[in-house]
Amino acid sequence: MTERGNQAEVQSCRSRERSFWHKFPEKAELNQYWYSKATVDVLAEEVLAQTKDGDRCGFLSTPSVYFAVKAKLKGSRELILLDIDDKFATEGESFIRFDFQQPRDIPARIHHSIDFVLIDPPFITKEVWERYAESSRLLLRPTTGKALLSTIEENEMLLHSLLGCRIQRFKPSIPHLVYQYALFANYDSSFLQAANPEVED
Repeated sequence: MTERGNQAEVQSCRSRERSFWHKFPEKAELNQYWYSKATVDVLAEEVLAQTKDGDRCGFLSTPSVYFAVKAKLKGSRELILLDIDDKFATEGESFIRFDFQQPRDIPARIHHSIDFVLIDPPFITKEVWERYAESSRLLLRPTTGKALLSTIEENEMLLHSLLGCRIQRFKPSIPHLVYQYALFANYDSSFLQAANPEVED
């Protein structure tokens, strides 16, 4: 591909990513607060770095990153968005309606088949995280499944006990959220050991 062709492809990818914030305004009643564009880009790159062609990636209440990965994807990974908001049903078979109040109400066809899951619940409480953890264990491949979680730092011990996740240095920017979130992973990531210039380290 020519340099001009590469530039056009990159510009097209950026345009698709930007359009998410315009197409899908946050819904306060669903506690929807989107990551910044720069944070979404980092998380999308992390998903791609931690997976390979043929892998199945789950996005549990993380639609912005789902769409960013979809825009960047050049291989054959399967992307599945699980979310309560039916406006994402336009994704067809890639969308599964998910209500954390029913953590096991997930199609059997994807049980224990997800290689990587990114999770950002609408609430930070222990009870909500226990339900998301139950869903995560149902989704992930045993022993090899990778989980990346987003919530407050105070949940570190809880997330380690539920899913074996440890806090990362990179902190996501969520412009309209009143408190700062952190990231937690059950795998080693050199990429997430860098500070986020958008957030005070």
